[in-house]
Amino acid sequence: MLFLNLIRSTTFRVAMVYLGVFSGSAFLVLIWIYWSTAGFMARQTDETLNAEITGLAEQYRQRQINGLIPIVLNRSERHDGSIYLLTAPTRRRLAGNLSSWPTTDEIEPGILFDFKYDAVTPEGTEVHDARGRFFVLEGGFLLLVGRDVQERLETQNRIISSLYWGLGLTILIGLVGAIIISRNMVSRIDAFNRTSRDIMGGDLSRRVPLSGTGDEMDQLAQNLNAMLDKIERLMVGMREVTDNIAHDLRSPLNRIRSRVEVTLMKENDGDAYKDALQETVREADELLSTFNALLAIARAEAGAARETMKEISISSVVRDTAELYEPVAEEKGQSFEVDVDDLPPIWGNREMIAQAVANLIDNAIKYSPEGSAISVTLKPGLKGALEGRDSIRLTVKDTGPGIPAMDRDRVRNRFVRLELSRSKPGSGLGLSLVSAVAQLHDARLTFSDNEPEKEVPGLRVTMIFPAYDSQAA
Repeated sequence: MLFLNLIRSTTFRVAMVYLGVFSGSAFLVLIWIYWSTAGFMARQTDETLNAEITGLAEQYRQRQINGLIPIVLNRSERHDGSIYLLTAPTRRRLAGNLSSWPTTDEIEPGILFDFKYDAVTPEGTEVHDARGRFFVLEGGFLLLVGRDVQERLETQNRIISSLYWGLGLTILIGLVGAIIISRNMVSRIDAFNRTSRDIMGGDLSRRVPLSGTGDEMDQLAQNLNAMLDKIERLMVGMREVTDNIAHDLRSPLNRIRSRVEVTLMKENDGDAYKDALQETVREADELLSTFNALLAIARAEAGAARETMKEISISSVVRDTAELYEPVAEEKGQSFEVDVDDLPPIWGNREMIAQAVANLIDNAIKYSPEGSAISVTLKPGLKGALEGRDSIRLTVKDTGPGIPAMDRDRVRNRFVRLELSRSKPGSGLGLSLVSAVAQLHDARLTFSDNEPEKEVPGLRVTMIFPAYDSQAA
């Protein structure tokens, strides 16, 4: 099964195509190498024969047959692979190192031909291949000049054998490489498939394993794992929201139902009916507010609000929102300071940023006692490793009870209310919405102590918005 999956894989097919192209290219290169070596050797042999025949023919014209015989005898004594045979018109041998005329098919004068002859070697007499040419001299004399090509043919055979072996090894190594590469790729893709099947089976904690090479497959796995992390958070959040809605909204709904039942059991009492309806309307408004907050959080976390994002002035948003809450703080006897710089615009959703700023200011006013100090500042980002001078830093500080360090991550979740806030009205969705808005705008949200170096109590909430490049947008 594994082998079938291997040969059916796209990677294996691509490797086979590449192997075919590479093998064809290698074959053409090897053919060219053979032609440039063995062919050159053959051409060199023919050129040597033609030059030697031309020289001997010139010697014959100058010295006739009696002068040619000693020259042929002298050259026949050299053991350099040259072959000579000078015969009378009757083919009686006159000189040369070839004992008799070659026994081959009928040949014509002046044409190069191949033949075999008995060569004397240190090991004895052997049959060698030779290549020669003969021509007829004046008077009917025959002169044959040849070259022993046994060594050249053996070299050519070795070259051909090497070419075959080289091409075969190339194909074999390429095939093995294709199998190894395909097996590695198939195994990694199988890991993707196994993870997908486990997730479809309900195990949302499964993640695609990384090989640690940092290649494109690892990058794909990291992106998929990041996507799965977000999906798991959304699913867990949805599950928690469902549980929290069932738990936190059941009580007000039960109160509304009980109030209506008790009111209906009374005799006609207009004032009682009016009070019951007013209280029912108030609690219904709280329920609607809770549902609207949940809807806003869901839209922010899902990124649906990105479609309505545009270039906005965050300075005007923060300034306008702070002005709405300044009378509330003064009514509670709190000092309210606003320090907003005129900063470059950002890319965002005006309503959601305004809601997030309103939630932060409302929490600061609600949970800070009378006489506390609240400040809202909007400044350029701090110059450092995590911020840049072109980023924007929104800070809301108060001198209230603050949030313990162990709870600062937990308050980002829905319906989370700390013990100190149980007596205050609210649904526990304010900071969840702030966190969702920060995530939507790629802002960094942090909770810290107000001014621990000066021993000033309270909470400091910071949102750092990234720089906006209008050219890139």
